[in-house]
Amino acid sequence: MARDDDFSEYFAARAHALRATAYLLCGDWHRAEDITQVAMTKLYLAWPRLRQVGLDAYARKVVVRTFLAENRRLWRKREHLTHEPPELPTGSGDAEERLLVQAALSSVPPRQRAVLVLRYWNDLSVEETAEVLGCSAGTVKSQAARGVAALRRRLGPHFDVLEPDGR
Repeated sequence: MARDDDFSEYFAARAHALRATAYLLCGDWHRAEDITQVAMTKLYLAWPRLRQVGLDAYARKVVVRTFLAENRRLWRKREHLTHEPPELPTGSGDAEERLLVQAALSSVPPRQRAVLVLRYWNDLSVEETAEVLGCSAGTVKSQAARGVAALRRRLGPHFDVLEPDGR
């Protein structure tokens, strides 16, 4: 019973943050919920072997890898985005800008999107991101640069996605 209690406590504390990460990766709350549930199921099955140190990083890795695996399977079955620009909002505000960025983020290829979410939303270092994705630091840097460039192309020059130094 201690296993279930420990896992339930962890789930209650971290499910929202993991779901938010999944949403930024896929751009759909229903899919984010599915990804989070699959990731939490995997965590539950591995729970006896896991150490509490670094558990959040491991959980984030499971969410990202679940998203990437799902994308590989569903790539041919899903709808593809058009090249039409998104409708621009009539007013200004943080919520509208956030929606524009999320729409643009959904047009970025999955691997680049994963790098952008881990680097800029979860605020991981290049090395931490490389560890989560199982790739080199150079790959993270190149994928981040390509992803930011894709966002900037999608959003246009008037919209500053990230600081000029590439943070």
